[in-house]
Amino acid sequence: MIHKRYEVILTGKTDPSRFLGFLARSGVKITGITESDDKIRFQTDKKGIQFIRNNRRRYRMKVSIKRPDEGSVEQRLFTSFRFLIACLIPLIASMFLWEIEIESDMPEVAERIEIKLDKASISKFRPLSTIPDEGEIRRALMLDDPSLSWVRFKRSGSTLTITPMLSPKLNDKVEKDGPPSDLIARTGGVITSFRLSRGERVAHVFQTVKKGDLLVTGTLVQGDKTTVVGAEGSVFADFWTEYTFKIPKTIDYQLLGEENVIVHWQSPIVWKKEGIPSFRSFIKTEHVREDRIEQFELTEDMGESIILPLIKHKILNDSQSNLIIKDENILHLTFGSDTVEGTILFLMNENIAVRRPIPKETETIE
Repeated sequence: MIHKRYEVILTGKTDPSRFLGFLARSGVKITGITESDDKIRFQTDKKGIQFIRNNRRRYRMKVSIKRPDEGSVEQRLFTSFRFLIACLIPLIASMFLWEIEIESDMPEVAERIEIKLDKASISKFRPLSTIPDEGEIRRALMLDDPSLSWVRFKRSGSTLTITPMLSPKLNDKVEKDGPPSDLIARTGGVITSFRLSRGERVAHVFQTVKKGDLLVTGTLVQGDKTTVVGAEGSVFADFWTEYTFKIPKTIDYQLLGEENVIVHWQSPIVWKKEGIPSFRSFIKTEHVREDRIEQFELTEDMGESIILPLIKHKILNDSQSNLIIKDENILHLTFGSDTVEGTILFLMNENIAVRRPIPKETETIE
């Protein structure tokens, strides 16, 4: 943007007002007239400057011409084409996703998240307006990954930071305390896998067991020699279990508001007390989002779409083991005036092994 207005200062041996009157009668555009001592200041356009130069000698006038912003670095900067281009470049760049950060101490978890993000086409240099909302991304990342209890998102400018929160694990120290033990089934099911650090298998994969059956023995027999070492580890099995619940009929939930980006323009020059200039960015962005709490009432047609996923998420979140829910069926739902009660049948895969101490009379025989 180039200024078309110029500042003119008239001085001379004759009265400057006569020349000013001549300019006005000639149709020269004159604005902002001020008078001090023997000087008259005013502003005019480029045509007026040309007219003044052609006629100043006739009225014996001395004319000083300059732009109103002459000598001001900041004003010249803010009114230049380069400044506008420099503003547009970061503004356009802020509309794209430039960096994705995954904050996790476990490389395998970060790698799984990166793979799922690629499948969902969430990658660098993608327009921010085309990126799904946080809830959709979270569901995609947590799908079929029981190790995740929640995924936290934080967006700063064009950087998306993802922080996976892992489900709590069983404390291995508790399992190792106490006397040597066998591992037995705490419930019935079909065995799917073993993860043992000590002991010998008694059951086998795909075997159907019932509560109390011996799964892993901690007593090893080799010929005439018997050694008590104790069994340690996990035995995973598929089993059906009924889950009875009672929840409020009115649910409170947090609704994420639309995020707005406010751009503040600021001078790129900051003057220090010593009179030394320092430079900073000429734009400052601020992300503003207003979340709100809303309510909705559960109805009978929300069993499969709302109630079932809600109960499933609660079970997985409360579990302290590698629980996987493979299937589910709603047995019944009862809607009261203030609550909803029901029973759901879940097909779970979980560690069913519990310890049973080996009798003390069992001794090592040489």
